[in-house]
Amino acid sequence: MGGATMGKAADEWWRGAVIYQIYPRSFQDDSGDGIGDLAGILRRLPHVASLGVDAIWISPVFPSPMADMGYDVADYCDIDPVFGTLAEFDALVARAHALGLKVIIDQVLSHSSDRHPWFENSRTGGDKSDWYVWADARPDGTPPNNWLSVFGGPAWEWDAGRRQYYLHNFLPSQPDLNYHSPAVQEAALAVLEFWLARGVDGFRLDTVNYYTHDATLRDNPPAADPEPDGRAPANTYDMQDHLHDKTQPANLVFLARMRALLDRYPGRCLIGEVGERDDRALAIMADYTSGENHLHMAYSFAMLGPDYSPAHFRACLEGFFAAAPDGWPSWSFSNHDVNRHVTRWAGHGTQNALARQAVSVLASFEGTIGLYQAEELGQTETELSYDELTDPPGLRFWPENKGRDGCRTPMVWDSTPNAGFSRVKPWLPVKPPQAAHAVTLQEANPASVLHHYRQMLAFRRNSPVLRRGTTRFLDLPAPILGFTRGEGAGSLTCLFNLSPDPTECTVAPGLIATGPLLAATHEGTTATLGPNGCLWLTPAR
Repeated sequence: MGGATMGKAADEWWRGAVIYQIYPRSFQDDSGDGIGDLAGILRRLPHVASLGVDAIWISPVFPSPMADMGYDVADYCDIDPVFGTLAEFDALVARAHALGLKVIIDQVLSHSSDRHPWFENSRTGGDKSDWYVWADARPDGTPPNNWLSVFGGPAWEWDAGRRQYYLHNFLPSQPDLNYHSPAVQEAALAVLEFWLARGVDGFRLDTVNYYTHDATLRDNPPAADPEPDGRAPANTYDMQDHLHDKTQPANLVFLARMRALLDRYPGRCLIGEVGERDDRALAIMADYTSGENHLHMAYSFAMLGPDYSPAHFRACLEGFFAAAPDGWPSWSFSNHDVNRHVTRWAGHGTQNALARQAVSVLASFEGTIGLYQAEELGQTETELSYDELTDPPGLRFWPENKGRDGCRTPMVWDSTPNAGFSRVKPWLPVKPPQAAHAVTLQEANPASVLHHYRQMLAFRRNSPVLRRGTTRFLDLPAPILGFTRGEGAGSLTCLFNLSPDPTECTVAPGLIATGPLLAATHEGTTATLGPNGCLWLTPAR
């Protein structure tokens, strides 16, 4: 391999990588206030490195009023004291790099907190007057259009001082920045450069398709598809087709500017969270990652829902690569915004069998993959009562939507009080069903979910075809998911029984089993897959 080719491969470390998401409030509390912090993350990094992942993604740690748990930023270039200091952040980056881990941090650039000095300046008509999206009321005092907030209600809030409405796609305390202003674009790029200079290896861009809006403020049309049961959705946001309040062509122009900045720093990457309805998301992911002047990869929501079927997974992968043959996806089964997948897909197997199979499937997919803290323990969703909630959607839409707190409860480390997360009462409770999955308990059990995660990630890391090989799906009856990675002598046939009932299928002759098999056997041209069975086959040498 030539020097230039080797350099390109090193710069593209993210292609086929495994990224481990850390939700700082819930990872490890070392300060003793019940909230996780940077010192706690640093202390627990050896556990993350032991999994065999390539990078960590750290959710927001910037100064914030915490109305949306850090996704309402009041200062983009500092650390909130609840998490630590910039010096502690620098130490964390250095320690991660020493352990062979890249560091990706969240950037919440579509909106800020209403406590940000930029917004205080804008609402009083200062030199940043146009940095946010302001609009006059209609003659009858109502908002300028029909746009709705993701968190419920109108997307417009009246400001009595300025005598105008401002746009907020989320909470009223999260005003949207106006990316039609060149000064806002420059400010956002300066934020990225600040953190690049501190050694971060990339950014996960929250709600990346929300940066620009239709400048003429046209109304959104109603959603074409009613709810399956004929009732109105719990959240009125789902009653509109969001054609004008997000995913505008101007977004791609700004992403090109972001990519140009990142290209000045070899080996850095941009991963964008695309928030869009299912029938549109893959096409937008393709648009946002095609070529070399936009995102390096797009973070998909497609596998974060209830569907655990061969047809769904095939549609996701085939749909993306057909639309963007030169693009790159990032797939996850869980994150800080959705119910944990072992609970979500409970009907497809027992907890531990499903947890083992899930990582086996995910780690066999083409693309970059993301893990969410504690999924390596087979962690389940925490059942919370209303009085235990902190999350705005849960508080507003309970019980139809219980919010996101159930997947954000603290990491469980050992059998001490609060499962080793904190010396004091945590910000969210640690309950017995979750504490039963503690790291120390699983370390002592060679058959644990944790040990299987390490085995499966090592299998992926040591298999060039799993990290970079192309995918061809096999036409097999449900519930069997089957596909090949790569071609010829180095190819790998991947077979998964996505059900608790045993089954079998016919495979090509001349193959032998490899990898960390689960409830599966292979003889001749017959593959037998037990409950949640997993089998990898490679040509005999």
